[in-house]
Amino acid sequence: MCHKVNMNMLLGIGNTLRRDDSVGIYVAHHLNLDGWTAIDCGTTPENFTSVVHRAHPDLVLIVDAADIGLQPGEFRIIPAERIGEAGIGTHQLALNHLITYLRCAAGSILLIGIQPYDVGDGEGLSPAVIEGAERLLNLIREGRLDTIPHW
Repeated sequence: MCHKVNMNMLLGIGNTLRRDDSVGIYVAHHLNLDGWTAIDCGTTPENFTSVVHRAHPDLVLIVDAADIGLQPGEFRIIPAERIGEAGIGTHQLALNHLITYLRCAAGSILLIGIQPYDVGDGEGLSPAVIEGAERLLNLIREGRLDTIPHW
């Protein structure tokens, strides 16, 4: 018999050597909130699927940089059927495959894409992307994910 713990999990995805591509990692490192487990998945979120399967969280929130045609730092929920249209791609496994694999392990799964400014070689986030990440963190802390528009 499994003991169910009510909790949420954030998977931050990105590459710290590609500037704004690391925004998901930034969010994971800055989320310290009761009821949440935040994981820095780097460029291999598939390496953390067993953690999700063991935890059976109520919500898995995946945060990644995505070229979705917005101003830098703006973010949207990307529905599963539109993942292929979003410019997401510094990791090994396509996110739609990851989400399909995790679907039975979580109550629900949301993918949030944050528009980068620069994903060239280098370290550090652009100011607008940091500001967007902080706005997202505030919405998570306030329990207001439902106010984020869909892309």
